Amino acid sequence: MKSTKRKTGHSQEAIELIVGSESVASENKTNRLRTRAAWMYYVEQMTQNDIADVLGVGRVTIVRLLAEARARNEVKITIEGKLAGLTALERMLEQSFGLERAIVAPLSTPETDPIVPIAAATGAYLSEKVQHGMRIGVGWGRTLSGTLQHIGARSLNDLKVISLLGGIAQPRRFNPPEFAWQFAQIFQGEGYLIPAPALVDSQETREALIERCGLKDVFEMADDLDMVLLSIGGIETASSTSYRVGLIDEAQKRSLIENGAVGDMLFHFYDRNGEIVSDPVHERVMSVSMDKLQKAPVRILTSGGPEKVEALLGAMKLLQPTVFITDEVSAAAMLKKLQAENAA
Repeated sequence: MKSTKRKTGHSQEAIELIVGSESVASENKTNRLRTRAAWMYYVEQMTQNDIADVLGVGRVTIVRLLAEARARNEVKITIEGKLAGLTALERMLEQSFGLERAIVAPLSTPETDPIVPIAAATGAYLSEKVQHGMRIGVGWGRTLSGTLQHIGARSLNDLKVISLLGGIAQPRRFNPPEFAWQFAQIFQGEGYLIPAPALVDSQETREALIERCGLKDVFEMADDLDMVLLSIGGIETASSTSYRVGLIDEAQKRSLIENGAVGDMLFHFYDRNGEIVSDPVHERVMSVSMDKLQKAPVRILTSGGPEKVEALLGAMKLLQPTVFITDEVSAAAMLKKLQAENAA
């Protein structure tokens, strides 16, 4: 019987080889599933039953996939399927961060803007996973907005999509908070927005809007979510949407950094350890609290970029996602950083 022992350490050399592996613009679901099954069986030496449990398919399917991999000459001494490098990164992320699923999008070059491929991978995943009767909480930002064109439209019964964050007073080319409504429309579901600015002028205004202006019902919908879909922003390089749309000015940004902030999630600014930093801005944020979101059974984090590595590592502790979607360069950078910290 093959051993099911998991290795959690990954050498820097292995990570570098994976990043340099052949990138693939697109592969269908069957090819990806076959390569993952082959990797788990021949490299990680997992049993077929264990692989079936991880991939969520029957053992007979695993037997068939392994036979196809051998027939295609993808299995020799090493796995030669085109997605082998990405599969290795996905498995390393899953093992290192306790994820149920990691999806790593390929980049044509290391300098490619990762938002488009990450959004495409996220859209494909959502097309498959969103089902009838679900209640989904969503954030907003460039990555999430980019997923919309990659989601397969279909009609679902009793689908509710709840925005977890208020909006902006003066939209520019696009209005990021409309993502919840647009996402719901793809599935002919119902969208619920928070009709208030993401940041208000005081804690008293926030409480008044929630308790006396009809927003309490929307916030309470977040008490029982089936899925949350979130992205993050880095703070050092101003990649945060909150900074780019003018809700956080330079002085506020410097104050947050001095308090240890590395990124934000729904305008919750957190440090490298995934702790919300102490700052008065949090008293004015019109967003659902993180403790509610951590209770959702499916928690999807989708984000990437070299400037977000620290923010991504902190987000893994803050949200504790079950699904993480990123690009191959960001994935490798995260694993290298984690390895260095563990070795220190």
